[in-house]
Amino acid sequence: MTGPIRQREREQGVETEQGESENVQTCPECEAGNLVADAGGSELVCEDCGLVVEERNVDRGPEWRAFNHQERQSKSRVGAPTTNTMHDKGLTTTIDWKNKDAYGRSLSSEKRSQMHRLRKWQERIRTKDAGERNLQFALSELNRMSSALGVPRSVQEVSSVIYRRALKEDLIRGRSIEGVATAALYASCRKEGIPRSLEEVSEVSRVERKEIGRTYRYISQELALGMEPVDPKKYVPRFCSELDLTEEVESKANEIIDVTAEKGLLSGKSPTGYAAAAIYAASLLCNEKKTQREVADVAQVTEVTIRNRYQEQIKAIGLYN
Repeated sequence: MTGPIRQREREQGVETEQGESENVQTCPECEAGNLVADAGGSELVCEDCGLVVEERNVDRGPEWRAFNHQERQSKSRVGAPTTNTMHDKGLTTTIDWKNKDAYGRSLSSEKRSQMHRLRKWQERIRTKDAGERNLQFALSELNRMSSALGVPRSVQEVSSVIYRRALKEDLIRGRSIEGVATAALYASCRKEGIPRSLEEVSEVSRVERKEIGRTYRYISQELALGMEPVDPKKYVPRFCSELDLTEEVESKANEIIDVTAEKGLLSGKSPTGYAAAAIYAASLLCNEKKTQREVADVAQVTEVTIRNRYQEQIKAIGLYN
């Protein structure tokens, strides 16, 4: 009987040690939170008092060393990291379409026929049900639109996660896949602080702007995304760059936005139109005049919007009575 009892005690001891190591966040000696790992990664040390809080940590890195990219590629025995931008998270095997072996030699006719059948069945089993086919199509659309908009990879990852959540919560029912995918991309742009207007997103999509906005509001509410209002100043650098305006104009436009926003003018206004009007006003003040049409074309708003916001802004900052 002593054998099983000792075994249980050892297991409990290991679990206790693991739990303690996971919960270590502050130094037990000085209660400081400045815990750092040493160069080898085997010890956890308090930066304030020097106490070794943990030792013999498990090194989860590779056991080999590499000094250039070629060595890293040849020595690595693992695949690419998982990604939400692929419906299978990149874990399935991809069979190359080149009918060549590992040495670059062409395959025989029998082998080519065999590989053709393998590829066909591989494609079939990758999407085994309607949900996976839905996800595969949506993620391919997100990849296409992200590339067309020129947004970072992080935005595409976030949009893929949002779409997966929408699919899991059954929010796609009664709506187009493209509409929900585009709304997820717009939401991820806002979440990651990458300024893209609804007009810009609808240009690369096959969905109308009105439907994108409606779907975005729906999934944002249902998934509790907690979106913050878009800051018009995030559009200023890109618009000024496209208009070939100097940093002086950019700085002045940001100043106009800050002053007028403090007076409550921004409430209920489109951030793109507001930013465009501030840039137009700043270009006049800095003697780098741009026409309302030029600014409107870049910001994808109407000239009427720029005129209205411009009049409100110059009145608020006291330029004209």
